[in-house]
Amino acid sequence: MFSGALTALITPFRDGELDVEALEGMVEHGIRQGIHGLVPCGTTGETPTLSEKEDRTVIETVVRVSNGRVPVIAGTGSNSTESAIKYTKMAEEAGADGSLQVAPYYNKPTQEGLYRHFSEISKSTDLPLILYNIPGRTGVAISAETTARLAEIPGVVGTKDATHSMDEISDLRRMCGTEFSILSGDDSLTLPIMALGGNGVISVAANVAPGAMSDLVTALRSPDATEVDRGRALHYEMLPLFRALFLETNPIPVKTAAALIGLCSDEMRLPLAPLSGKNLAYMEEMLETMPQLLPAPEEA
Repeated sequence: MFSGALTALITPFRDGELDVEALEGMVEHGIRQGIHGLVPCGTTGETPTLSEKEDRTVIETVVRVSNGRVPVIAGTGSNSTESAIKYTKMAEEAGADGSLQVAPYYNKPTQEGLYRHFSEISKSTDLPLILYNIPGRTGVAISAETTARLAEIPGVVGTKDATHSMDEISDLRRMCGTEFSILSGDDSLTLPIMALGGNGVISVAANVAPGAMSDLVTALRSPDATEVDRGRALHYEMLPLFRALFLETNPIPVKTAAALIGLCSDEMRLPLAPLSGKNLAYMEEMLETMPQLLPAPEEA
């Protein structure tokens, strides 16, 4: 079962091309800071703007640099079942340890369509699948009942939940059993989701604060009440960062933050535009208030 704090990796660019060197540095930085896993080629990685060749390069780079030290769960979802199968097979060939499968976007399938979509993908690969339920982006929600049906398939091992509903989390844990992994899709909801039996988070903030996110989740998973209290305190300490990273559409703020602490450039691809004006000023000011959470790469 996948668990802990896993980084939803940004994809660094320079002069319009992949910045493989910066990506290598980010992977090493996160692992040395104690992150529990890496998730390349998700929404945070600007996957809609990546070519198939670039997608493969990103996954292969993350697999190569991580070198088995932490699991790599590649985002390979699509609103086309055929395309999702193709990309999942590619990730498997590249050495990924798992696949993150977003609910099909725009075409808004029924619950039966969702079930068949994920079932077909699971049949096509030996990679364990993590579902990704984010109706705010996809326009369709994977119901707890559908997730429970899918959890009966051996290859479907968990879900990343970004529904913002604690009732949904409760239903998932009740219906899917203790072996099914429930990962928060929002940094700020890691605490309540873990309190309801969740197993961790696929984290945007972990791009810039991997050590702190790892520490947060480790503390919240502890059987020691004192450690859990420390995790709760760390949540409140990090809350301004969590909120700042969603000042604008993800990954605009986190890429800006990564650039400000020297991890990579803030270059992104259209239709995303860089943080500017008062939001940029706020990000700069906020980062200056929490240097203890944001070690520069050379300090990792």
